[in-house]
Amino acid sequence: MDYKFNQNSLIGDRWIGIQYQPFVVAEMSGNHNRSLDKALALVDAAARAGAHAVKTQTYTPDTITLDIAQREFIISDPESLWNGRSLYELYSEAYTPWEWHEPIFKRCKKLGLIYFSTPFDATAVDFLETLEVPCYKIASFENIDLPLIRKVAATGKPLIVSTGMATLEELRETVDTVYREGTRDLILLKCTSAYPAKAENANLLTLPHMRELFQCHVGLSDHTLGTEVAVASVALGATVIEKHLKLDLESEGVDSVFSVKPAELRELVTRTENAWRALGSVKYGPTEAEKKSLPFRRSLYVVKDIKKGEQLTNENVRSIRPGYGLPPKFLNDVLGKRVSRDVKRGTPLKWDLTS
Repeated sequence: MDYKFNQNSLIGDRWIGIQYQPFVVAEMSGNHNRSLDKALALVDAAARAGAHAVKTQTYTPDTITLDIAQREFIISDPESLWNGRSLYELYSEAYTPWEWHEPIFKRCKKLGLIYFSTPFDATAVDFLETLEVPCYKIASFENIDLPLIRKVAATGKPLIVSTGMATLEELRETVDTVYREGTRDLILLKCTSAYPAKAENANLLTLPHMRELFQCHVGLSDHTLGTEVAVASVALGATVIEKHLKLDLESEGVDSVFSVKPAELRELVTRTENAWRALGSVKYGPTEAEKKSLPFRRSLYVVKDIKKGEQLTNENVRSIRPGYGLPPKFLNDVLGKRVSRDVKRGTPLKWDLTS
């Protein structure tokens, strides 16, 4: 399919694109610890840290799994943060009650933050439409749920999709589905669905490949510790950075291990913006800031007193700083020429001094 997604996308009042500051999203997830007050405090913290948006997740335990505490409904992975817990139990702890969405979004609006959510089924999409969210996010575990993606894309709103675990063929099916529904604002987030993820598994070189292949914006859903991977992603074209946020307390929600504190989020916002500013454009020759340094380049100078008529040699002419003489490339051209007048040591060599 010949994709023609928009080169710049508008989410709320912010443009998304390579020429704009990276769009930093604070993911609330389950770090509210089943407290609306904490959820609102997370919004406040995101605003103070300089994030541009806050994202929630919209599901209930019953819309995402079944109330079965055996077999494949139990997480059996010794390395998992949630080993031994049933899916239903985990999601019962982590979910954001739907009646909280409106006060959370109102707080976001009051603080100038863009708000949106990840729906996990069709009923969540219908609910979020009543709250007039400006865009949607599809989680990695749902990026193969084409009926859900079709439902979200049919809203016509910008769509952010995490690509964790997706094969290239699966991702192509997802993008095709979005495109066929008429959505022209798509952002694919490189994501490693491990909690926490290791930097060596980030595979950030996928970013420019995805952007070229699907002709859309790319970004990062970051589950690594720290900010380094997010900063590196900007250098490879990431326009959206999503990071889980927790409060400054040590005991947080189910995702606290791979979440950042407000001070770290502030650092991420600053460092990713600096990385973006450093990209600049394709540029050769001196920048405006460099022009004042031009006089201190090397050039040809007379380094010994020379009498009129004497030859220029390697003994009395050298390439040194500053740069008021002839460029060093002319050294072989002037050697052997005679000077037209007496020349003092420290004189920049010019053509009019030779004969």
